[in-house]
Amino acid sequence: MKALSLKQPFAELILSGKKTIELRNWNTKFRGNFLIHSSRVSDKKAMKKFGFDILPVGKILGIANLVDVREYKNDIEHEKDKKKHLADTSWGNFGFVLEDVTRIKPLDAKGMLGFWEFEYPPV
Repeated sequence: MKALSLKQPFAELILSGKKTIELRNWNTKFRGNFLIHSSRVSDKKAMKKFGFDILPVGKILGIANLVDVREYKNDIEHEKDKKKHLADTSWGNFGFVLEDVTRIKPLDAKGMLGFWEFEYPPV
């Protein structure tokens, strides 16, 4: 199954339903379910901003359905969805619209850039 690595606390914000759009600097034609992986390195500034001390890292934590990609062509479009992606334009102009997010039992995994393959469910 495809997986996508996100720094904490962004993986947790998606899993908790507070973030429904994941920003990226690249587009994708992929649509469907993928695994949410927490990168081994957290974003310390964002951890403080969103009130987290410790969150799981280096693990598959959930499943989400990528249903659409929004391209933000200007700051006005980007700002309109701020409550959904919780970030500024430096995080990217492509918004991966997520639905049906489910938390799963954490699984150890090494992440990669972009979408990558992970055997799920594990055998």
